[in-house]
Amino acid sequence: MKRLIKQVFGSTSPGDIFFDLITFDRLITRPVIHLIYWAGLSLLLLSAFGVLGATVGIAMREEAPWGWFLAVPFLIGGLLFVFAGILLWRSFCEFYVAIFRIADDLRFLRKEAETASRQAPVAPVPEPRPTLDPQAPIDMGDPKDVMDSPFTNVRPAKEN
Repeated sequence: MKRLIKQVFGSTSPGDIFFDLITFDRLITRPVIHLIYWAGLSLLLLSAFGVLGATVGIAMREEAPWGWFLAVPFLIGGLLFVFAGILLWRSFCEFYVAIFRIADDLRFLRKEAETASRQAPVAPVPEPRPTLDPQAPIDMGDPKDVMDSPFTNVRPAKEN
């Protein structure tokens, strides 16, 4: 148990755990989501057994072979529905795990940036120098050839 607590919180000290819970420095949903996934999966598997039981009930209710003809589509449809539910539940839980892993990665990158900024000061970026003289005229090219300079408002004169 102590190993599990250390794995989840990074420390077994009650003060550290309490501080992490209060400040949201450590997110506990990531380890808890696995428990939630297995609980939901067990409910979906129970529903699969329910579909199986309902199929047997439908088949036994009718004494004629028509009961089995009614039960087989119910069984196939119910199991397909349960299978789709399992896939949706898995993707839902994976989405939350991915979101919390992104949060962990961002926290790691922020800590790395903070330690890098403390270790070496950042050199100031030099001021960009203008490359063109603002007073010089700009060559727009031949006004008849609009395709050479598509950024001008020059319109070709209409020829009669």
